[in-house]
Amino acid sequence: MWDAKMPIHEIREIRAKTTVYLGVGAIAKIDDIVGDLKGKGIEKVLCVTGRGSYKKTGAWDHVTAAFEKHGVEHVLFDKIRPNPEADDVDAAAKMGRDFGAQAVVAIGGGSPIDAGKSAAILMEYKDQDARSLYEFKFTPEKAAPIVAINLTHGTGTEADRFAVVTIPEKEYKPAIAYDCIYPAYAIDDPALMTGLSAAQTRFTAIDAINHVTEAATTKVATPYTVLLAKEVVRLVAKYLPQALQNPDDLTARYYLLYASLIAGICFDNGLLHFTHALEHPLSGVKPDLAHGLGLAMILPAVLRQIYVAQPEVLAELYAPIVSDLKGIPAEADMMARKVERWLYDMGVTSKLSDEGYTDADIPKLVKLTQTTPSLDGLLSMAPVPAGADVIERIYRDSMNPYVCCC
Repeated sequence: MWDAKMPIHEIREIRAKTTVYLGVGAIAKIDDIVGDLKGKGIEKVLCVTGRGSYKKTGAWDHVTAAFEKHGVEHVLFDKIRPNPEADDVDAAAKMGRDFGAQAVVAIGGGSPIDAGKSAAILMEYKDQDARSLYEFKFTPEKAAPIVAINLTHGTGTEADRFAVVTIPEKEYKPAIAYDCIYPAYAIDDPALMTGLSAAQTRFTAIDAINHVTEAATTKVATPYTVLLAKEVVRLVAKYLPQALQNPDDLTARYYLLYASLIAGICFDNGLLHFTHALEHPLSGVKPDLAHGLGLAMILPAVLRQIYVAQPEVLAELYAPIVSDLKGIPAEADMMARKVERWLYDMGVTSKLSDEGYTDADIPKLVKLTQTTPSLDGLLSMAPVPAGADVIERIYRDSMNPYVCCC
């Protein structure tokens, strides 16, 4: 395949709404980026990160060196947790406003970058907070410039207009999508990701699979989203096993990262539907649940529901994983079982019951799916009617395996 000959150690520029620098060593481009910010009059920056990976990966050394070289001051908010909460965003935004920051550099996976995007909005809307933003009490049209330094290969948030933050007291996990939060620049450097655990590696890659499964089958899917989706599934099917076997394999990391990036661009165009709409209540109720694990546990049940409406597309997408599909509705059950088997082979052996959910939780999860701000928009994009009965069936079918995987 052509990917075997790609020079992964050369930094290449990919232009979407965001200018993305992809390649081993791409973190060095932060020097040019900070120089560009300084040339535009930005002298103070808010950095938003998680609690340790920004240092452990070595990214922070490059960032601070660039700040020092170009005379840009910074302040650091390094308390973003997985599934970030509204209070985290408010604290980061306040730090940025108090410091007089004019831009945001977000370093990490989806959680720090989404929190950084949100803080960038609130730095411009000083009379608002994260709850008003995520409960859609105002519509932002501006945000401080954003630079995203990506440390995982799953979300694609470094090049899209989406962000997700939890409102814990309501167990809401809404998503926002505004043009003002496209990062101006993003860095995708696979060398920063060799320290990801096996769990992080598989869950982030499965997040990308879910992004394209949905984006290629929504009511607004296009030939472009289907094209991107096919490549994402091919790359993940080929390179996820290699990354799990050898975490230092930079070629595997490069292509999982590229797959994540184009998956983000894919759903930026085609939007999402069931798996993300139903996962957000899962991790809204249990914030410690990894987003990718939540998606993986419900993906087979979602496929079982939507395959009858989009068999041709899904058969072509999943050909690298399920090779004997013909693209006919009668294959829905077989499709779900074989994807579940593939997930098990990739190391995802949990179903909802294994993570502490019970049948008694299902009415609450269904209600949250229908009432959490923004999720109704996702459900409206599903290729089959997304009524309470279908939502309940997906949750129930996800409680236990379809097949014995032992």
